[in-house]
Amino acid sequence: MKKLITTLLLANLAALTAFAAPTCCKTNPPATAPLTDASLYQIETTWTSDHDKPVQLSQLRGQVQIVTLFFASCQFACPILVHDMKKIEAGLAAAGITNVGFLLVTIDPDRDTVEALHTFREQRRLDDRWLLLRSSDLQDTLELAALLGIKYKKEPTGQYAHSNLITLLNQNGEITHQQPGLNTDPAPMIAAIQTLLTPNKIPDAR
Repeated sequence: MKKLITTLLLANLAALTAFAAPTCCKTNPPATAPLTDASLYQIETTWTSDHDKPVQLSQLRGQVQIVTLFFASCQFACPILVHDMKKIEAGLAAAGITNVGFLLVTIDPDRDTVEALHTFREQRRLDDRWLLLRSSDLQDTLELAALLGIKYKKEPTGQYAHSNLITLLNQNGEITHQQPGLNTDPAPMIAAIQTLLTPNKIPDAR
């Protein structure tokens, strides 16, 4: 596992650096191409959704994904993270873009059962473009967190201290943009998504 994490972290760093290249010179590889070393879809973990269905991240291939880690009983940061993701969703809808997925993975599987995650979905009015996942194996979540650059720690109170980071994955599961912090302007993320979906678009020079 450590070798895979190291390989993917190095590859993702290179991918983020390369993302600064002019849009006109970049193309997305076809979905049938082999996954690169930077792809999170190489992780073979089988997660469980809030619909109690087995899911592997590789099943998401072909669609742009917006990802963060959270826990349903969080009282402060996580509701804001989800709200920030919904702001991105609303901005995309205003631009006529609906073919983007939203992925929430819990760091608190003890309390975030399938039922608890589904309740969270209903309370937050998350439609079927949103996927909520859990794993009963702590190492699975730690591996994903490391690859996303998210740190978290359980506190004596039962709450979690964690990074506030929303990540954009391209159609092949590679990190292409990250939005740190809370109550963040969604415009850069939306622009990054538009670039992924229209790779030959000439950037606005303004």
